Amino acid sequence: MIMQLSEEHEALRATVEDFAQKEIAPVIGEYYIKEKFPYDIVAAMGEMGLFGLPVPEQYGGMGGDYVALCVALEELGRVDQSVAITLEAGVSLGIMPILRFGSDAQKDRWLPDLAVARTLGAFGLTEAGGGSDAGATRTTGKLDGDGWVINGSKAFITNSGTDITSLVTVTAVTDRADDRKKEISAILVPTGTAGFTVAPSYSKVGWNASDTHELAFDDCRVPEENLVGQRGRGYAQFLSILDEGRVAIAALSTGAAQGCVDESLRYAREREAFGAAIGSYQGIQFKIAEMEARTVCARLAWHDAAAKMAAGQPFKKEAAVAKLVSSNAAMDNARDATQIFGGYGFMNEYPVARHYRDSKILEIGEGTSEVQKILIARHLGL
Repeated sequence: MIMQLSEEHEALRATVEDFAQKEIAPVIGEYYIKEKFPYDIVAAMGEMGLFGLPVPEQYGGMGGDYVALCVALEELGRVDQSVAITLEAGVSLGIMPILRFGSDAQKDRWLPDLAVARTLGAFGLTEAGGGSDAGATRTTGKLDGDGWVINGSKAFITNSGTDITSLVTVTAVTDRADDRKKEISAILVPTGTAGFTVAPSYSKVGWNASDTHELAFDDCRVPEENLVGQRGRGYAQFLSILDEGRVAIAALSTGAAQGCVDESLRYAREREAFGAAIGSYQGIQFKIAEMEARTVCARLAWHDAAAKMAAGQPFKKEAAVAKLVSSNAAMDNARDATQIFGGYGFMNEYPVARHYRDSKILEIGEGTSEVQKILIARHLGL
C-alpha cells in the first residue's frame, strides 16, 4: 500500500507546520518551565479550526475527517507535546463522545463552542484504583427522579480544570445487580455543577504546559438527559472512542519522534568536537539513522490504521500496532537525541529535554504498551 497525503491533507500539514514552527516553538519553553497553560496558543488553534477538523459544519466545525486531525497532531508533536495533547484530548476525548453518541440537543448545545476552542471538554474514565482495568469503575450514577446523582472520583483527567473547560463526560456505574455485570454509562457533567470539585493541578514529570487534574463528585446532580448515548453502553462507547484516540496518539508520538530527528540533525551539523562536526562521526550518524528508521515505521503504522478507519474497515489491531510502535519510537528517539546533545540535552531550554520528559507518558496514556500487546495478541488468535 502506498500511503500519501491527499492535496487537502498536505495543505493542512504545511499550514500547521508553519504555525507550530513560528508561533509555538519560540514561546512554549517558557510556558513549560512555568507550568502554565498556553491559552493564547489554544485560542489561535481554535481560530485555525484545528479543534473542529472532524466536526460537521452544522456545528461550527471544518467538516473534515479524523485523518486531518492526526496530520495536525503529528506536526504539533514535532514541536511540543503539551500543545499537541491539549488538541488531541480536546477532540478525541472532549468532542468525539458527544459527536458520536450524544443527542441532537447535546450536540447543538456543546459542539459549536468546543469546535472553535471557546471551551474545552474532557473525559473522566480513569480512576486511582483502575488504570488499565477501566471496567473496574467505582464511580456511581444513580437515577433519582429526573436526574443522575454521581459519587466518586477520577484521576489524571486532561483539560478538566482550565478556565475554559465547560464539561466532563464521566463513566459511572448506573446499575450493579448481584446477578449481572456492572452497567456502566456515560454522563455529561457541566463545569460548575454543585458537588463537582476539581483538585489542584498535578505536579508532573512532563507535559507541563498541559492541564491535568483529579476530579471528585459528591452527590453531584445533573439532569437525566445528560446521559450520553445508551444507558449501559458507556464502557463500550469509550472503547470505540479509544481506538480512534490511539491512532491520534500514534500520530502525536510520530511527531515527537520526528522532532527528535530534526533537532539532532541540526545539532549534529553545528556542534563540533575534536575539530569536526559531530555529524561527521559514524557513531552519531548511525544513531540518527536508527532514529529516522523508527520514525518512518511509526508514520507508516499510523497511516495504515488511519486509512482503514477512514475506509470504515476494522482497525482495532492496526490502532494498537500504531500506538505501540510510535510511542516506543518517541521514547527511544528522545533518549538518543538527549545523548547526542550531551549535557545540553539535560537542560530544559532545549526541545529534546522536553521530549525526553514528555515521551514516557506516550507509552502509558490511552492504553499502556502492555495493553496494546494484549490487543494485538488477541487479534492473532492467541
